[in-house]
Amino acid sequence: MAQDSVTIPQPTGVLAERWSLGKLLRLGALFGPAAILASVSIGAGETIVVVQAGSWAGYQLLWLVLLSVLTKGVCVTYLLGRYTAVSGEAIGQRLVRLPGPRGWVLLAIIALELGAAGPLWAALARPSGELIHHVLVQIATANGSGAETLLTHAAVWKALFGTAFILAALLLGIGQSFAVLEKQQVLICAVLVLGTIAGTLMVRPDFAAALVGSLSFGRLPTDVPPWTPAAVRDHWLLTLATTFGYVGGSVMTYIAYANFVGVHRWGLCCHPDVDAIRRRAAAGSPRDYLPNDPAQAARLRRLLLPLRCDVGMGALVLWIVSASFMIAGAAVLRPQLASGELDSVFNGWSLLTDQGYIWRSIHPSLVWVYYVCIVAALWGTVQAYPEIYTRVTHDFCTAIWPTRKFSLHRFRFVIAAYVFLVATPLVWIDATFSTMTAIVAFLATNAGVALAMIAALYLDRQLPPLYRSRWWLFAAGMFSAAILTTASCLSGWGLFQQIASR
Repeated sequence: MAQDSVTIPQPTGVLAERWSLGKLLRLGALFGPAAILASVSIGAGETIVVVQAGSWAGYQLLWLVLLSVLTKGVCVTYLLGRYTAVSGEAIGQRLVRLPGPRGWVLLAIIALELGAAGPLWAALARPSGELIHHVLVQIATANGSGAETLLTHAAVWKALFGTAFILAALLLGIGQSFAVLEKQQVLICAVLVLGTIAGTLMVRPDFAAALVGSLSFGRLPTDVPPWTPAAVRDHWLLTLATTFGYVGGSVMTYIAYANFVGVHRWGLCCHPDVDAIRRRAAAGSPRDYLPNDPAQAARLRRLLLPLRCDVGMGALVLWIVSASFMIAGAAVLRPQLASGELDSVFNGWSLLTDQGYIWRSIHPSLVWVYYVCIVAALWGTVQAYPEIYTRVTHDFCTAIWPTRKFSLHRFRFVIAAYVFLVATPLVWIDATFSTMTAIVAFLATNAGVALAMIAALYLDRQLPPLYRSRWWLFAAGMFSAAILTTASCLSGWGLFQQIASR
């Protein structure tokens, strides 16, 4: 071992214990960073896009949900987090050295994410405004007063509620600590998993068809029913690419995950001299300080156990919730549309309100439970984004311009102001949900994540051979990069056709 190599710390605490049920439970208690990622991902994708897909495709596109979870929820998340855990270095410090203009890939990621911020927040806020207005009208009608005022200028009220939703999330997100955010998102994940499992069981789906649909990779629906939205019929491939993209988070959520790994001090980040390690990494490469010792490399792999457990639990949450929402659309909305009991759903911006049909078919009282849960899920999504935007842009700007000092607190206010300014006009103008989601899918959840996956593969090769990922994991990452690149191309081409046809 080279004299100037670091010594990998010995595993302590739960990592040093023998395998037992108690150890599994204590490892489960470490679930946190991936909970933020999963909760943020469960926004318009799971609550709207996949339900809509289930209403016209049935169970046949469940494989698309599973494929997205495996590529993004597992491969992208783990490989990005793994680099920070193995090297102790923030990924921006390494990616800034890519050939070409300094920091070009970091600036590209920032541009893709913040370019999609307006449509992303509007696609969350406008359905939420519609739902809040719908609930208030029902309450006012039941009490016999106030409904006329809300109905007289309904469009204005809905936009106001959507704007207030954005403003409240930004204001509360600015002052929220990472520890509080993480605990909040873990709670939201627990509620969503329990709620969606219970809801799926109550709608009594065809589990055999759901299993076949989940494993029939590449199979496309054989027919397009007449109630399928026009945007789906006219832009088939764009719809598939958007559905794939919306299962999972946007590019900055995956980049931020690596930052959260450092905050939790997993892997080499638990080293008592991790700050000195990071300075050495900034001056050179992980090859300069990671010991060429198989025993120490094996020790570091043991230190990655919290990372593996966290990613696995986050991916499981994402899959359960996403698949459950699609199954609900297939089991309830599709038969009602086919029988003519419902004329249509998902028209305009009443997307969340329409989903009340699913729960009303079980019992009318469950509709109110749904309303509370869905607003809580979307609230968890929008409240976490300011922290994600701030951490990633701050880290990237620090990496690009290391001699300048950037205030994290000031970044929070600038990011919040930017989001409000670009999202609020979109809440008020006459833009379609399909266009909003298609823009977000192309920029942030397909092209951006594809770039992050390629970056993760590059980062893995910057490690010494002893510390790189296993060959099968790297191959899975390559396959994921190919899938994400294909989805990006389909998304970009479909979006161009959709805009050109207007």
